[in-house]
Amino acid sequence: MRAAKVLFLGNSITRHAPKPEIGWTADWGMAASAMEKDYVHLLAADLGRAAGMVPQIMVSNVADFERRYDRFDLEAELKAELAFGADLVVVAVGENVADPVEAGDREKFAAAFSGLLGVLRKHGQPAIFVRSSFWPHPVKDGIMRKASADAGVTFVDISGWAGAVPLTAGSERKIEHAGVAGHPGDKGMKAIAEALFAAIQKAPATR
Repeated sequence: MRAAKVLFLGNSITRHAPKPEIGWTADWGMAASAMEKDYVHLLAADLGRAAGMVPQIMVSNVADFERRYDRFDLEAELKAELAFGADLVVVAVGENVADPVEAGDREKFAAAFSGLLGVLRKHGQPAIFVRSSFWPHPVKDGIMRKASADAGVTFVDISGWAGAVPLTAGSERKIEHAGVAGHPGDKGMKAIAEALFAAIQKAPATR
């Protein structure tokens, strides 16, 4: 699949601005050791090599959607992202969504996530790939899986290996902050990128 423009919507794993108080001074996917080693830039490079053209990318941290999905104004708060006109969208959220214990919470998250996919599809009909959580959560991942199926977009399930200790940054280098250390390291980022790239390669050549 050729894509001139790729939009990444995620959380700290996709992009995290510098936060020195927790020992994070970079501005890319936490906790890759370099920008070119986070899953966003690895995947963009893979897509570029496969298509013979370097895609333009837009990388947005939408953790606010995860934390207040029932009050998030999609059209207004994703105005720039929707105007970007992506051919391909990677949605990598879920980790910051509060555990939807009650049925009502599950229904609200399902409605909000379906709404997100609907808004993305409405703006240019991009190919959409939804990644399951790096820290697997059967309920949240199940909701995103069903919403993806209902919307006719691709769900990329990494729950079989995601969250494994050998894939975290703390297993690769010494990191004082436990939260940062628990994020995917270079191996974890590479695994995420490879899973997404494999799914994209299997998708139809046109939207």
